[in-house]
Amino acid sequence: MSGVVMYSSRFCPFCSAAKRLLAARGVSFEEIDVDFEPERRTEMMARAGGRHTVPQIFVGEHHVGGCDELYALERAGELAPLLEGAAS
Repeated sequence: MSGVVMYSSRFCPFCSAAKRLLAARGVSFEEIDVDFEPERRTEMMARAGGRHTVPQIFVGEHHVGGCDELYALERAGELAPLLEGAAS
């Protein structure tokens, strides 16, 4: 799987913040809303090592984690290279 995938929920402020950061970087991503597709939460948990909170963000096969981890990568200057690697 390539690209960026975010498992989210419609009323989650952390999901909204993560989406804003990705949009600001011009990143398109697949959003899987676990409210509308509850069976996908099991898939998310399997991919995320048992984590059950949203968002859970993946860049390619790399599990970023949630919103805090996404912003930490941005602050450390590590998000852009990760995204570029997924695009190639």
